[in-house]
Amino acid sequence: MTTVLRDTPHPIADPIVELIAQGLGKHPAAELWRNLVAVDLSFYKSYISEEIRDEGRAEGEARRASEDVLEFLEVRDIDVPEAVRERIVSCDDPETLRRWHRRAVIAPSAEQIFSDEQEK
Repeated sequence: MTTVLRDTPHPIADPIVELIAQGLGKHPAAELWRNLVAVDLSFYKSYISEEIRDEGRAEGEARRASEDVLEFLEVRDIDVPEAVRERIVSCDDPETLRRWHRRAVIAPSAEQIFSDEQEK
């Protein structure tokens, strides 16, 4: 389908891509379709393809931010227990990661970057 849509004029292809995505709903094939649209139609500018690209960018930014937090702790020779590492790596909230990054500058231990979360 994506091969056919590649050569189809955008006014025709746009609604087809969107209808397929909506029709698949929560079906496992929906994720496959999203991946195909993102890869095979990387030139494509539909709502769903832009949404997929935005998600990819956000995931990349979160991954880099979590790596920055861990690197800061490593440079300071602070031991990072596996539970702390997992919590940092699994976080996808940019504001939380920024807060942890700022705390990693002065925290006496890796666990201390979570100080206000533990108090709540």
